[in-house]
Amino acid sequence: MKRRTFLSATGTAFAALTASGGNARALADRSFTRAVGYGQLDPDPQGVLDLPPGFSYQVISALGDAMSDGATVPDKADGMGCFDLGDGRLALVRNHELVPRDSSGGAFELGFGTKDGVLVPGGTTHVVLDQKSLEVTDQFRSLGGTIRNCSGGITPWGSWLTCEESATGPGQKYGEGLDKNHGWVFEVPATATGLVDPKPLVAMGRFNHEAACVDPATGLVYLTEDRTDSVLYRFIPRVPGELSQGGRLQAMRVEGIPDLRNWTGMSMAVGAAGKVTWVDLDSVEAPKDDLRYQAAAKGASLVARGEGIHMGEGEAFVCSTSGGARKLGQIFRVKFSPDGESDRVELFFESVSKHQFDYGDNVVVAPNGHLIVCEDQYTEVVDNHLRGIAPDGNAYPLARLRLQTELAGACFSPDGQTMFVNVYAPTKTLAITGPWDSFNAKTISLS
Repeated sequence: MKRRTFLSATGTAFAALTASGGNARALADRSFTRAVGYGQLDPDPQGVLDLPPGFSYQVISALGDAMSDGATVPDKADGMGCFDLGDGRLALVRNHELVPRDSSGGAFELGFGTKDGVLVPGGTTHVVLDQKSLEVTDQFRSLGGTIRNCSGGITPWGSWLTCEESATGPGQKYGEGLDKNHGWVFEVPATATGLVDPKPLVAMGRFNHEAACVDPATGLVYLTEDRTDSVLYRFIPRVPGELSQGGRLQAMRVEGIPDLRNWTGMSMAVGAAGKVTWVDLDSVEAPKDDLRYQAAAKGASLVARGEGIHMGEGEAFVCSTSGGARKLGQIFRVKFSPDGESDRVELFFESVSKHQFDYGDNVVVAPNGHLIVCEDQYTEVVDNHLRGIAPDGNAYPLARLRLQTELAGACFSPDGQTMFVNVYAPTKTLAITGPWDSFNAKTISLS
């Protein structure tokens, strides 16, 4: 899928935003209410990230920084998870959505796949830091030889699931020179100290993987797919916590609603919910990248570009980037049952204006129960924000990126005091702190 066009971050570019008109939409924007939240965003004198009063950020890692393995920090930082290593140390496991033509930041010796005999550059890096001072004490590559590691998800047992958003391989589109099929999930332990042995979790399916989350109560894994005709997947591991032992892949079917996108009519209203069943899938290694077609033929419900997914309390929130009547984005809430057989899905949020919410991608459930969503607009000139969504469904702006790229990989420190987020390209990893307990739930109307 074509990625966004990067432009130099200049005042001229932002001035062109209004004139550009944004994405063509099927329906005009509507008026909406939003929460006051943390207040108006203060312009950043550094021209990177506008934040509410009392909030600040620091850059803890950036493109080209020297790492301890002799390489430098690569570009295209995307999904990310934060882990407590003990002894006051944290580890950020950070995806890099690199394609074969991109620079890897330095040669490495262990990886999954090659192109023309050279390991492809995608994978993950580790950023190890002090939880109190946020001083980085170590950085190194932890997975290599993969393509377009987009997002992923943390596991309850202390690892990062990193997802390839690239179902390509020998003899396939974009597959010239590749020695293996791609489009897999890989597992990277938070405790890794260098490159891990790359083992694809083939039972979790081959498709345009985006993100994953694990229900800690059951060990079941939920997976999104970045396609306009995607489905939501569920993986039942043979041994919970040991994903490499294989398992069963399924897709979500919502009773009476074959299409959740709301593109051609209101199939599900905000606040409405449907009964979920899960259909078994066969031949999940999918050499033709056709799992979603198989799923739809078996009755699975369509989702418009399933991207971010994150666990709450007994439920998962799923971003549908281009879903909704205006194709501005939806968020679904999947409520899990103890036996996994009587789950329900609710349309929690659907944007009615690009000023409310525009192309949500990565999502994280904050310690206060709010959703924090990273926008990833596909317009020539972008104006991406971090959008918060309160438990009552009211959205609010949390931050505005002043650069012509996206924010990605939002995640919180275990104590809930620091939010980490990536600037996609050129790579910057930011640590944001501030008065998280000062949220104002009062709403205002905007048109």
